[in-house]
Amino acid sequence: MRQNISSGAKWEDIVGYSRAVRVGNIIEVAGTTAVDNNETVGIGNIYIQTKFILQKIEKALEAAGASMKDVVRTRMLVTDISQWEAIGRAHGEFFKDIKPAATMVEISKLINDELLIEIEATAILSN
Repeated sequence: MRQNISSGAKWEDIVGYSRAVRVGNIIEVAGTTAVDNNETVGIGNIYIQTKFILQKIEKALEAAGASMKDVVRTRMLVTDISQWEAIGRAHGEFFKDIKPAATMVEISKLINDELLIEIEATAILSN
């Protein structure tokens, strides 16, 4: 059985995607950025953007019946890898005891120049 979780963003219907999708005990969270009501959060501050994104991911997981404790992998696409410590600090605030497999890769740009990071997550429910 498939469950699509929407964040309500207008782009979901235009582009044809869901914030998260649950199939059985697996939940995939789409690339998530620091946008709230079509406004960029934390312009120029990758730490604030990372925290905001992880909070959005947490809400999507809760809507799918999961929590951050169920996350087994994160993927972080960043526009400036030299900011890895600020990103890692925010990531650690959510995952220091969970320790999912994590990837951080520098990319040339995201869809909006104000966005500094995009994060995906995979969660697996044990029940």
